[in-house]
Amino acid sequence: MEIIEYSMIELIDPTGILTGSRYEFRIYVQFDEEDELYDDKGTGIRVIYAVDGGERKVASYHLFERATDKVIEFDLEDDEIAQLAAFCEEHLEEE
Repeated sequence: MEIIEYSMIELIDPTGILTGSRYEFRIYVQFDEEDELYDDKGTGIRVIYAVDGGERKVASYHLFERATDKVIEFDLEDDEIAQLAAFCEEHLEEE
């Protein structure tokens, strides 16, 4: 899984129910042609990254077809989720 592009916005909780901060990352990735998730138009991953005190984590994610935004029902491997968490953490620190 190679990350080729991303965007990030901070999500605002209008209710004030959630503690900490939430960020939405739209991460666009390219998979190897042999991978079942390979799509020549690209694949996206919408990641909600939560920061609450000392805890920082991927709160949720889903994959989608980049061309259509259609959700892909698929779970990533633990190492891929860890890669996403590290990517989000790194790019939050740059802001």
